[in-house]
Amino acid sequence: MQLQKHALLSPAPGTQRELISLHYGQAGCAKAYIQASLHADELPGMLVAHHLRLKLNALQAAGRIKGEIILVPMANPIGLSQYSLHLHQGRFEATSGENFNRHYPDQILAAALAAEPELTADASHNVQVLRRALKQAVNASEADTELKSLRRTLMALSCDADIVLDLHCDAQAVMHLYTETPCWPECEALARYLGARVTLLAQESGDSPFDEACSQVWWQWAKRFEGRFPVPQACLAVTVELRGAADVEHALAEADAQNIIDFLTHRGLISGEAPAMPAAVGDARPLAGCMPIKAEGAGLLTFLRQAGETVAAGDVLAHVICPLSGSVAELKSPVDGLFFARDFVRFASAGMKVGKVAGHEARRTGKLLGA
Repeated sequence: MQLQKHALLSPAPGTQRELISLHYGQAGCAKAYIQASLHADELPGMLVAHHLRLKLNALQAAGRIKGEIILVPMANPIGLSQYSLHLHQGRFEATSGENFNRHYPDQILAAALAAEPELTADASHNVQVLRRALKQAVNASEADTELKSLRRTLMALSCDADIVLDLHCDAQAVMHLYTETPCWPECEALARYLGARVTLLAQESGDSPFDEACSQVWWQWAKRFEGRFPVPQACLAVTVELRGAADVEHALAEADAQNIIDFLTHRGLISGEAPAMPAAVGDARPLAGCMPIKAEGAGLLTFLRQAGETVAAGDVLAHVICPLSGSVAELKSPVDGLFFARDFVRFASAGMKVGKVAGHEARRTGKLLGA
């Protein structure tokens, strides 16, 4: 294993943060990139990365890593250091207010223009040419703030990968995934190995999150070069939501790490026979069918249903109780679906989104992700 240090742009004299990446196998083979805790206060992925590191070290020593695997065990040194009144604030950068998992720069056109003279009728050749052009464009992109330099570093490490896994978590939730619709055929095996209860699909969910910045280049290039040069969907990029924020336990993390290893073995990056693919415990549904549960008024929040329950339209999921008037507002599911995530805050402000139900039919338009 090779450990590499990537210096970020210094935000002030005397201050310097760095990103650490762990490199297994060798470049030039099939490549997987895995990062943890891009939202720095989402810690289950950091523990999964710890167990992945132990397993990958053993596999490397046994000579079983046949591809290239990059592990970033802590993807956000900026957010990891942000506290307010002893509370960790790792989702948004304090300087800009921007979500660490949004606004990844688009190098699609620059890479396409650079690669086009070399493209041919050979799809595998085109993949290599486009990956090289994309990496060059990413490395040449502007990074005049610490946050931009973090984004550029993460993209430079991942943009030429066959598989990208971005390890996150929700507040209180079951295992679930987000990926782009063109990625679903290859994502289904990952969903089965991980035991995901639902995979939420969209083609451009809005504001360019990290996983989509890695995968959307391929279907956009395929559209641009349609009828002239074949371009396959050469990157499976997935946001893996490792249940809830408090699910930081060795038993869960070790099992999740082993499931990722089994998937990478299934994909051929690790030698040996992969365990039989488990039966699916969930399905794929449109992200546009994921309906937020909103508190119309403020009050004490208590849930009547657990994350992971199947619910019907009209089922009461929670109560919001006004401590002064004693009034009780019922929060009902707007659709039949899976109540897969809920907040851990127990006093709701007016308009607060406190849970999510994954329905089967697309009902929303516009930006589909939360803040």
